[in-house]
Amino acid sequence: MRFIHTADWHLGRLFHGVHLTEDQSHVLRQFLDVVRDAKPDVVLVAGDIYDRAIPPPEAVDLLDEVLSRLVLDLQVPTILIAGNHDSPGRLNFGARLLAGRKLYVTGTLPARCVAVPFADGAGPVHIYPVPYAEPAVVRQCMECTTINDHDSAMRALCAAIRAGHTDGVRSILVGHAFVAGGAESESERPLSVGGAGTVDASCFDGFEYVALGHLHSPQRISAAGEVRYCGSLLKYSFEECAQAKGVYVVEMDAAGACTSTHVPLVPRRDVRRISGTIAELLRGPADGKGREDYIEATITDDGPVLDAVGRLREVYPNLLNLRRPERELGALSGDRPNVRGMDEPALFNAFYKHVTGGDLSPDQERAFAETVDAMRQVEREVQPS
Repeated sequence: MRFIHTADWHLGRLFHGVHLTEDQSHVLRQFLDVVRDAKPDVVLVAGDIYDRAIPPPEAVDLLDEVLSRLVLDLQVPTILIAGNHDSPGRLNFGARLLAGRKLYVTGTLPARCVAVPFADGAGPVHIYPVPYAEPAVVRQCMECTTINDHDSAMRALCAAIRAGHTDGVRSILVGHAFVAGGAESESERPLSVGGAGTVDASCFDGFEYVALGHLHSPQRISAAGEVRYCGSLLKYSFEECAQAKGVYVVEMDAAGACTSTHVPLVPRRDVRRISGTIAELLRGPADGKGREDYIEATITDDGPVLDAVGRLREVYPNLLNLRRPERELGALSGDRPNVRGMDEPALFNAFYKHVTGGDLSPDQERAFAETVDAMRQVEREVQPS
């Protein structure tokens, strides 16, 4: 059996004030090409379809276009669940009608997670969609008073699935959760405060493949077999600039062993970090490429830089964030200096070294002396005669 695992589309996302709908449409067209070429038996979309509970109209239109292409044009069955960013009720609307066209949407948590049955030449495969749900919702749905956090909620849900599962039938779970030990990104919305939002990988024991959403970095949870995050559709923070975004094409054999291939999606504009002095950055990229990328620039000049954003946007029109190197008092030069008995130039030089880790240059020393002389002249002029 062949299937495609994707998640965390976050349609309608804003990135530093920029609407990403065009960027998302660009990579989703590539995604449809991957589906057309791979000819999977099913596509799994593991939550966070939208970026917020009430998505903008253009995000709804884009999802309608992509799902119509998948199900009607390519005729590939698709299983889609709600993530923590989605509105379960809104996503769930029309689910029973859509299932008749082989678009299986699970927005709200059902009383019992029922398998969507598939089969290949080796026999049946059951796929269990488990949408994101708060522990209180799971506790009420399952009428289990011992559920008090995400781990106990997921453990109870998986145990109920295993109890009703037919022995010997291969199984896949589609879920949206934070598995302990997974690598986080800053663009993810925390599920709870502290560690109460994580679930242990052992919850998923017994499933041949677990297709997860929530964490934006593509990764395999190594201690738990084929428990995988495919990662987000695009880079949604500058912290993710080194990540390769894409989807997994997975082959499952007759025994349930899975082979996963990561297929990259090329963005319309990359997300990059650049660093250097203002003069270095204004030269632009050496090969002339990447000027249109979404850029976070770090300026390393010691002194002030006038209109840095305006000047850099002439070279990088999609500059979205500007940073200066962070310095902590005393971080570079040790303990606070003893300033007793110092004259003004020595006192200022000691302060400067304490903050920056370096001495004043001759030009800076002259500028300081001239400033002090000018201030004293002003004081003399304003003193009453």
